Amino acid sequence: MPVPLKPGLSIDGFELIAPLHEGGMATLWRVSHPDHTMPLLMKLARIGYGEAATQIVGFEVERMILQQLTGPYVPRYIAGGEYQDQPWMVMEHLVGETLRPLLEKTPLPPQQVAELGALAATAIHALHQQEVIHLDIKPSNLLRRPDGPPYNGMIALIDFGLSHHAHLPDLLSEQFNVPIGTAPYIAPEQVLGQRDDPRSDLFALGVTLYHLATGERPFGNPGSPAGLRRRLYRDPVPPRAIRADIPRWLQELILRCLEVDPDARHATAAQLAHDLQHPEQVALTERADRSHRDGRLTVMRRWWQNFGRDRGPRKAVSDHLDQAPLLMVAIDLKHEDAALCAALRGNLQRIVSTFPHSRLACVTVMRTARIGLDSNLDAEGRNRHVKRLIALRDWIRPLGLDEHRVTVHVLEHSDPAHALLDYARDNGVDHLIMGARGVTGMRRILGSVSAHVVAEAPCTVTVVRAPALSEETKD
Repeated sequence: MPVPLKPGLSIDGFELIAPLHEGGMATLWRVSHPDHTMPLLMKLARIGYGEAATQIVGFEVERMILQQLTGPYVPRYIAGGEYQDQPWMVMEHLVGETLRPLLEKTPLPPQQVAELGALAATAIHALHQQEVIHLDIKPSNLLRRPDGPPYNGMIALIDFGLSHHAHLPDLLSEQFNVPIGTAPYIAPEQVLGQRDDPRSDLFALGVTLYHLATGERPFGNPGSPAGLRRRLYRDPVPPRAIRADIPRWLQELILRCLEVDPDARHATAAQLAHDLQHPEQVALTERADRSHRDGRLTVMRRWWQNFGRDRGPRKAVSDHLDQAPLLMVAIDLKHEDAALCAALRGNLQRIVSTFPHSRLACVTVMRTARIGLDSNLDAEGRNRHVKRLIALRDWIRPLGLDEHRVTVHVLEHSDPAHALLDYARDNGVDHLIMGARGVTGMRRILGSVSAHVVAEAPCTVTVVRAPALSEETKD
């Protein structure tokens, strides 16, 4: 029999204060403990007669995985155990509100949809970097933290009962041979029983963005295996056919998330976040201009291709992320040196060719005055910002990269090193490549931009010097 819960009950030193929520899989209580000053939440599994076995296993999965996670994008695990056969765990009670109430206000402005999508994708990427796939991304599991320091409105992920950790037993896969997920959001590969592709979370996020942008679910709310399998061959109504004011770039990104083939989606959540933050740089394809669903013959052909299809080969989360880094190259257009440019392009070419699914951000810094306002026009009346954008495209063109893999950005800052570091942090850059000129007396005194970046960068940095000197790498 379930333990009768009431305020004042103490479980292993945690005192129950008040009930917060009773969901399908667990009951939530606000609790306190003399050794912890942070807000605490106790989660108790529903183990009554008739409860689905997946709920019990899912509770154990969450308790197992949450202990492995760190960082501001997930609740901190505190303790767990059993009380009179009642499984429980205590975690940090994150302050904020999930995105679920926003569904009542849809459709939302496109810019708000993009902002929320970028915040969610950033959190998802942080989770993937810890080799965990959430597998239940939906508005009720995306929690918006308060504006202002220290979290500045970031989105955190909650409820890891369906998640998969690359180095822990997948209890749900081992014990159940059925699609596991929330019907409107589950990815096609999850329908087929595959639970080890991080891009499944991008599909679910795409469903969420579609709903926020249009007010409708792209695949409805199917209640049968046959209904779930429809998403393997039946495409959704294009968002712009529902709401004409949705920008082409947003439709491009949403429909790319909803591709049946994971390889057709963004390679990583970080790449999706980058596109959502830089809509002017999104490379548009035929997705952006779709105005109706595919015809019957196309759907039938797609159905036949997926007939009898089963799960694909297993790939570790870390292996996938390692093959799709977000690269950044910093170009000094003001003091361009032919030998250094050649060396920088050569190193960049080798790095990009090593990672065929990587994305490259080509960045330069336009120095501004610390005090006062600079004119954005040069002596000939031309826009300096636009001139640098064009120069960046000219600089990167000899590498012959697919335009879908490259974006260009002009940063404006009084301190180039700070501008590069801020961009790398804000966009989740994995590897920064930059050139360095010779050391002058003034540079020796004040310190070079490259030295500053190497010392503080949150990612791998490769510093390339002219051929006579050596290349330096900091990891």
